Amino acid sequence: MTYGESDRPEPGGNDARAAAKERARELRTLHRKQERRRRLVLQLSILGGAIVVIAVVAVTLISMNQAPARGPLNMASDGIKIGADLKAERTPGLAPSATPVPSEPTEPGVIDIRIYVDYLCANCGTFEANNAEQLRTWVSSGAATLEIHPIALLTTKSAGTQYSLRAANAAACVAEYSPDAFFDFHGALFKNQPEEGTEGLTDEELLARATKAGATDTARIKTCIEKKRFASWVQAATVRALNGPIPNADIPAVTTAPTIIVDGKRFQYTKDFDPKELAQFVTGAAGDNFAATPTPSPSASEAPASAP
Repeated sequence: MTYGESDRPEPGGNDARAAAKERARELRTLHRKQERRRRLVLQLSILGGAIVVIAVVAVTLISMNQAPARGPLNMASDGIKIGADLKAERTPGLAPSATPVPSEPTEPGVIDIRIYVDYLCANCGTFEANNAEQLRTWVSSGAATLEIHPIALLTTKSAGTQYSLRAANAAACVAEYSPDAFFDFHGALFKNQPEEGTEGLTDEELLARATKAGATDTARIKTCIEKKRFASWVQAATVRALNGPIPNADIPAVTTAPTIIVDGKRFQYTKDFDPKELAQFVTGAAGDNFAATPTPSPSASEAPASAP
C-alpha cells in the first residue's frame, strides 16, 4: 500500500452505487403506492357520484309514478256536508294546493249549519253532548244540513301522540271510505272524550269507534289511520281555517273551537252550550229566510180542527 492513500471507499465506488440503487427502488415503490392510492380515490369518487345519480333518478322515477297527495273524498270544502237521513254529499278530493270549493247553497227553507271542531277540544265535546240530539233530528229530517270541518288546533297537547291531528285524520279516512257513517263517527269521538294533556285514543281505538259507528270499509280505513294518509291535508285545512277567508260567513277566519256558523252567521254560544240557545238562533235564521220568501198561510179548509 502506498503512503498517503485513504482506506475509505472512493466516491462513486461500489457501496455508493448500491445505496443509490436502494434509494431509487424505495422511491419507485412509494410512487407506485401513491399512484394506486390516487386511482382508488378517483374510482371511489366516480362510484360515489354514480350512486348519487342513481339515487336521484330513482327518487325522481318514484315521484313521477306516485299520485300527488290530495284531500279526502267528499271534503272538497275542507268539510263534509251531511243531509237528510244523515247521508253525506259526495265530492271529489281536493287537489294538492288547491283552494277549497264552498258547498252548494242549501235549498230554500233548509238551514245551513257549519261547525269547526277539534276532537281534543273540551268545549267541542260539551257542545256535542248538549246539542247532538237536536242536530241529529234537524239533519236527518232534512230541516238542516250539517257541514263538519275537523281541524287540529291542539296537536301538541296530547303527551307527544299528536292525538288532535290523528283524530282529524281518522275522520278524513271515514269521510273517504264510509262517508255515510261520518255523522255517527263524529259523535263517537266525543264519547268518553280524552282530556287535553293525555295521550288520547290509540289508532286501534279510533278504528274500533269507526267500526262501531257503522264504517264498512274497515281494512282501508285501518291502513289510512295507521299511515296518517290525510295528516298533511288536516294541517293545511287547519291553516286555511285560521287564515281565512271563511266562505259565505260573517267572520273572516276561525279563532276558536268550536266555531258554529248558521246560515252565514256565527252563533255566539255561552259556556253552558244550552241547546235552547242554539234552537233559538236557528229559528231566527229560518225566520230571515221565510221573510224573504214567505210561506202562504193555510186556507180555512186546511186549518186544523179545534180541540174538543
